[in-house]
Amino acid sequence: MGHGPRVALCLVRSADGPEFLRAVARSARLHGRWVYPPAGPASFRSYLARISRGEDTGFLVRRRDTGQLAGFVNLNNVVRGALQSAELGYAAFSPNQRKGFMAEGLGLVFGYAFGTLGLHRLQASIQPDNRPSVALARSCGMALEGFSPRYLFIGGAWRDHEHWGVTAEEWPA
Repeated sequence: MGHGPRVALCLVRSADGPEFLRAVARSARLHGRWVYPPAGPASFRSYLARISRGEDTGFLVRRRDTGQLAGFVNLNNVVRGALQSAELGYAAFSPNQRKGFMAEGLGLVFGYAFGTLGLHRLQASIQPDNRPSVALARSCGMALEGFSPRYLFIGGAWRDHEHWGVTAEEWPA
């Protein structure tokens, strides 16, 4: 799919399931109450089915030096027409968090979304106390655009979210 100096970006495939699920298990404490990626074979199959329908795309961020999974990024709810946008979902995997791998991976996804797909806008909804995710969005050129109380039902509760966004013109390619 593409690569940078330290990471490669790949589309999620069925064969990635066992490795992905091990990474999710290893990262449960890191993800806390913020992110609930597929954690078992059935939920991974459901994830694959969702991204195979064409409105969502799943990417893996791999370290080029070791091939280890550093994280994943989803382009969700791609909307065409006058909007030309997508919603981002992402998470790092332990022990590769806070080392710049996800920032590089998101940069590759932004390049794909704004270049290959011709999207105009990317958005991410982030729980305000998820400081690492907020810092990652900011480091990738996203700006805080708003706040919604009790926006998404995550981990058994309605959670507040900040909305971060960037347009093709604003993104520092």
